[in-house]
Amino acid sequence: MAIRLGDTAPDFSADTTEGPIRFHDWKQGSWAVLFSHPKDFTPVCTTELGYTAKLADEFAARGVKTIGLSVDSVEDHHAWADDIEATQGTAVNFPMIGDPDRTVADLYDMIHPNADDTMTVRSVFVIDANDKVRLTLTYPASTGRNFDEILRVIDSLQLTDGKKVATPVNWQQGDDVIIVPSLSNEEAAELFPDGWDEQRPYLRVVSQPS
Repeated sequence: MAIRLGDTAPDFSADTTEGPIRFHDWKQGSWAVLFSHPKDFTPVCTTELGYTAKLADEFAARGVKTIGLSVDSVEDHHAWADDIEATQGTAVNFPMIGDPDRTVADLYDMIHPNADDTMTVRSVFVIDANDKVRLTLTYPASTGRNFDEILRVIDSLQLTDGKKVATPVNWQQGDDVIIVPSLSNEEAAELFPDGWDEQRPYLRVVSQPS
């Protein structure tokens, strides 16, 4: 069954390169990015995991834990980690789930048989501190993901959770935002006393609130 936005992320137990975990316990109180890669010892995956490791401080600043998965064994993950560090210049600093029996991959619908009936596609699940799925992405095996974009979406989600705003096309941290249409002008005036640019009644642009 497909996992949809707003669903509770399925819990699971698994062996990882950092020992056994229970997923909800492991991420308790934090956001998480759970992502699958098709196979160990492959070129695109090597670059993705290396870059994710380089972003460790960025994820930590947002209260986000990262965790990878493929249907390879934990032993293979450990062996591959040496290649990642040697070629990408950064040691893997997050757990990688060993899922040779495909338990987690099937639970999260990470294997798409019409693409490949054994390897996982490049799935991404952003899960908030309450274990709710907030973003899903699916890339083909041949295309590396943009992890800067994943950080951008997390910034948007965390901002819009706390403020009555939405983020426009190509928004980056610090850019102007949009007051949500459900907020009346009277209510908006209380939250945004410096005013806004009302381009249309439903399109009210305002500086990003702190």
